[in-house]
Amino acid sequence: MTANQNRPQPKPGILDIEAYVPGKSAAPAGIAKVHKLSSNENPLGASPAAIEAVRKVAEKLEFYPDGSAARLREAIGAAHGLNPANIVCSNGSDEVIGLLAQTYLSPGDEGIFTEHGFLVYKIYIQAAGAVPVVAKETAETANVDAILALVTPRTKIVFLANPNNPTGTYIPFDEVKRLHAGLPKNVLLVVDAAYAEYVRRNDYESGIELVSAFENVVMTRTFSKIHGLGGARIGWAYCPPHIADALNRVRGPFNVNAAAIEAGVAAMGDREHVQRTVVHNAHWLEWLNVELAKLGLRVTPSVGNFVLIHFPDDAKHTAAAADDYLSARGYILRRVAGYGFPNALRMTVGTEEANRGVVASLSEFLKS
Repeated sequence: MTANQNRPQPKPGILDIEAYVPGKSAAPAGIAKVHKLSSNENPLGASPAAIEAVRKVAEKLEFYPDGSAARLREAIGAAHGLNPANIVCSNGSDEVIGLLAQTYLSPGDEGIFTEHGFLVYKIYIQAAGAVPVVAKETAETANVDAILALVTPRTKIVFLANPNNPTGTYIPFDEVKRLHAGLPKNVLLVVDAAYAEYVRRNDYESGIELVSAFENVVMTRTFSKIHGLGGARIGWAYCPPHIADALNRVRGPFNVNAAAIEAGVAAMGDREHVQRTVVHNAHWLEWLNVELAKLGLRVTPSVGNFVLIHFPDDAKHTAAAADDYLSARGYILRRVAGYGFPNALRMTVGTEEANRGVVASLSEFLKS
């Protein structure tokens, strides 16, 4: 009797998937204060209005949430000028990305993403039984020509993180339009705009315009970053009607919980909190770029709420050694070897105390 007959086995390909490993959240024992800078969370926290909304939901936890998340979709639509019927809400944007792969990829199909793109793209492509195809980047930035060169009759979906994580780079809207124009009409372009609110560039567009004009584009967004609601797990997609219809057929019937719905509605209405976050991020992002450069460290130009810090090619001052040094002082950054950067760390833009502390600690580390 073979092993396959002794117990249930996952379908072919599942055990080939490398499980996603999130950023660590704890420092070594005995550290008095920890600054978690590993998951691109909002250092200002969630909107006070969102926190109060969650408190009120706690009094009614016996009731199921609205399965259509209608109030949340209406709040998103009102804030962005979108038709709520074309919005699908999800348990974090990860879920809707997975639903798109599940819905539009069959075994043997191909899904394209860029070499330093979000790791969940590969996971969801493989989980659908499809083939992940990696497009080379140029200067740690998506290359439209490299993506288009990989399109074949088996290509069914292209994932583009714009801005990208963990690099923080982006491509201008003209390039996104050129990418779309080069794809066959039956290929779905998914523009993952998780960090869109942080971008302060005149040539950037999150993807709303393309979704409104074409039938093969979806834009995904999240409440985890700018709105500080990572723990609530709220994502959403803006889709053509036929794609929204398909996603609503396969998603869970109550995939967005009651607390998340109310927190999202309140957060979407608190534009002042969003603006405070944008201003804070713009100031400290620039500060970190300048100060880290002074230390002789290369930083990938970022338009998000994080920086990718590259370390020297010597045996003593590696990213792993820097990570251990910082962790021992309560500063938790993200190792990104899984993204193709074995000698870099990603750092979330944090509070003033955290930002200054990391730079000071790295200065000491590099002198050690």
